[in-house]
Amino acid sequence: MLKKFFGEIGRYFLLMGKVFSRPEKMRIYRRRVMVEMEAIGLGSIVITAIISVFIGAVVTLQMAINLDEGFIPQSLIGFATRETMILEFSSTVVALILAGKVGSSIASEIGTMRITEQIDALELMGVNSASYLILPKIVAGVFFFPFLCIMSILIGTAGGYMISAVTGVVMPGDFLEGLHLDFNTWSITYTLIKMAVFAFIITSVSSFYGYWARGNSLEVARSSTRAVVASSITVLVFNLILTQWLLI
Repeated sequence: MLKKFFGEIGRYFLLMGKVFSRPEKMRIYRRRVMVEMEAIGLGSIVITAIISVFIGAVVTLQMAINLDEGFIPQSLIGFATRETMILEFSSTVVALILAGKVGSSIASEIGTMRITEQIDALELMGVNSASYLILPKIVAGVFFFPFLCIMSILIGTAGGYMISAVTGVVMPGDFLEGLHLDFNTWSITYTLIKMAVFAFIITSVSSFYGYWARGNSLEVARSSTRAVVASSITVLVFNLILTQWLLI
């Protein structure tokens, strides 16, 4: 078991060494990065927005219900919603969602290319297939996922404000006051660093499982499942490490 585990890690780092070797033609890579940004980034905006607005609303409702005491200022509800969105949800939880959506898509795409021998054809033409296929996805993810994180924070807090205005569980003025309460700009830096690291993990791990897929379409599906599981677990592990390193 341990031998297989460390063998997988070794193969991953060997593949990453191949991925980050010097690209042949930068112009082609720039074009592929733009294509991947559209597929990976723009294609994830809708699901990120929908989930964020409902989570922001639910967090606000739960805080209002659990802090329904006369001596607790209502502004703390807005403060708690903001901190929840910034510190955890808009980075870690959104990353786990993207691991399922983006990760499975990447693993399936590259895995299909592997079993249909398209990757072998690239190698025969002298193309560094690992760099050509994987590097643009990593660059696009690391660049675009932090924008999704910022969007999630804004939409989540807007969802909290809307539910407060509609239901009256907290006065909108108090909610807005809480959003400005004791704001630390380092929290934004922290969550963007986390999201960039998570983007690298999701894109690289998913590409790894897709690149080494073997067999038929059933094996590609299994590789996609393994990619989602492995990238999700790695995201959680690095969430703990980065929190310890950056906040404590």
